[in-house]
Amino acid sequence: MNALMPLGMVSELPSENQTQAAHFDGEAKDYFVERDGQKFAGMHLLVDLWGAESLCDPARIDRALREAATAAGATVLHGHFHHFSPNGGVSGVLVLAESHISIHTWPERDFAAVDIFMCGGCDPYRSVPVLQAAFRPAEVRLSEQRRGLVG
Repeated sequence: MNALMPLGMVSELPSENQTQAAHFDGEAKDYFVERDGQKFAGMHLLVDLWGAESLCDPARIDRALREAATAAGATVLHGHFHHFSPNGGVSGVLVLAESHISIHTWPERDFAAVDIFMCGGCDPYRSVPVLQAAFRPAEVRLSEQRRGLVG
């Protein structure tokens, strides 16, 4: 993994939200979310950015996704980004303690597909304005899935 660091493909930087695990008191915490009378594992947002900018720069994309995760209250554990060529797209993921944020870009179409899946107390909707500021899309299409819906 360290060999990939100079290529900008792997990030070892944890987020500022990352904390040490609290002392375990013997009771497992339930990280399912309760909202609008429903209980579920987490919120999964599918965000399509059309007419977007800066889709060829893995370092900028990494920073934008980290800022989006932090805005949502998530904890970044690890990041990995792959640049397909100097002018090509980027695919990448941030692994979060609360799940993940991933991106795939098509700069030739000014398009990026972003997945934001978070559980616990995070609010993935708070990530969207950060993505809008970073990529300045002309249009945002957003859909929501509640994953692991109970009952």
